[in-house]
Amino acid sequence: MERFFNTAGPQKLEDNYSIDPLSRFDLDEVLTMIRQKRYFVLHAPRQTGKTSCMLALRDYLNKEGKYIAVYANVEAGQAMRNDVDSVIQATCNTLAKQFQIVVGNDLSMRLRDEVIQENAASMLYSYLSRLSQELSKPIVLIIDEIDALVGDSLVSVLRQIRAGYADRPAFFPQTIILCGVRDVRDYRIVQSNQDIITGGSAFNIKAESLRLGNFSKEDIHDLYMQHTRETGQEFDEACFPMVWEATEGQPWLVNALAHEVTYKMRENRDRSVRIIPEMIDRAIENIIYRRDTHIDILIDKLEEPRVRRVIEPMLANGDEIVESQIPSDDIQYVEDMGLIKRERGKPRRIANGIYREIIPRELTWSTQDALVQNPLWYQNADGSINVEKLLIDFQQFFRQNADSWIGKFDYAEAGPQLLLQCFLQRIVNGGGYIDREYGLGRKRTDLLIRKPLTNHYGGPVQRIVLELKIKRGTLDKVIEEGLRQTAEYMDLVGSVDEGHFIIFDRSQEKTWDERIWHKPYEYAGRTIMVWGM
Repeated sequence: MERFFNTAGPQKLEDNYSIDPLSRFDLDEVLTMIRQKRYFVLHAPRQTGKTSCMLALRDYLNKEGKYIAVYANVEAGQAMRNDVDSVIQATCNTLAKQFQIVVGNDLSMRLRDEVIQENAASMLYSYLSRLSQELSKPIVLIIDEIDALVGDSLVSVLRQIRAGYADRPAFFPQTIILCGVRDVRDYRIVQSNQDIITGGSAFNIKAESLRLGNFSKEDIHDLYMQHTRETGQEFDEACFPMVWEATEGQPWLVNALAHEVTYKMRENRDRSVRIIPEMIDRAIENIIYRRDTHIDILIDKLEEPRVRRVIEPMLANGDEIVESQIPSDDIQYVEDMGLIKRERGKPRRIANGIYREIIPRELTWSTQDALVQNPLWYQNADGSINVEKLLIDFQQFFRQNADSWIGKFDYAEAGPQLLLQCFLQRIVNGGGYIDREYGLGRKRTDLLIRKPLTNHYGGPVQRIVLELKIKRGTLDKVIEEGLRQTAEYMDLVGSVDEGHFIIFDRSQEKTWDERIWHKPYEYAGRTIMVWGM
């Protein structure tokens, strides 16, 4: 039976194309910490493979035979929230079942029955202590989805684990690994009495925090080549830079793209069909448009105020903001979710190309549906886009609707750029692509519209560069800088048909007649149309 690319749940090596889970973290470091009886954290964004990695570690340790390694997912306690009694009982029940599976007898169930009537404040401690005394080998306990617990319940679990730390390994687990989206030190735990404590204060015995990284370029190539070796279906080498740009190795996205292009696109189930770059483009678009579960989770997070505080300045292309002006916990929270990346010496940026596309589209989704523009209105006889006609119409639309429509956006600071991108998206949907570059410190948004003029891969493609900027400073200086940036982006893209520089002037003292204009400029041997709005 043919294996497949997995987009749901832990990897099963017999069913799924897989990167060895034990190769995705420093196994020697983990084994050293276990030998040293350390308690530590492994965290990563959702759907990056934490569970698969921890299950593989459990199996590795049990096969090695020095420890009794058990994996337990405590996410069920999330629904019980601050009901400490119920959460602790549910946690003990989960542990009992998992120990029973690994050990192969009913000892864990019997010990659970002995402690189940104890006070919840000590029940988990007592249970783990008794297990450690009764079992013949030291325990390595992996607790997954620890950050699904909240408030008093989370505090109780962390403090009971901390209470047993000094008794390890004879009377408490030798090592406990906590797994979640965030590092435990970053938890701000609101208790039922509204007191706020940090995860670090509740669990100050943690030795290390390990972060599970994304796939490397080599990992992606290896994963896709497993499909080629088993089915004979080939990937054009030009696909791989596109996959990297779109995903930057985010494991769910990497697998979802491959699943889309080799299975969901039904014509490609014929394994004699070679996967080419145009198919990757279509697969990316399909994933974004379909809004699969992984995408929906990110979309939901965009509505949170702490996420908006981090993302909005990036969309608005303002000056780079000093870290202290945004709560560092908010920045860490958004990074831990995998929405942004921080690299030494560089501004924060959106984590990958697909997320970069999703964010502005989602923030304008309802607006796109409300627009009545017909793409055929702006199509030339050869199928290309008449950009001048399109932007003249947008100027009029912007003049009439800017204040009311921008007010509908949660991310109002980025409203002008979002509204134009919304307008453009309606025009290219189904027949073209928009590539976007934006972020802190850029002071602009770079857009590249790609419009294939035939249905055949390798045929002519219209390429249009649009540079978007909010007017800050004198108009002459903004135009001078904008022309240079537009020309640089046109050179970077190569084979560009047109370049347009768009200035949004939000000065309330100017009339619309003063703000709405367009004029061609010559710069570095190129003609660039400049638009005032």
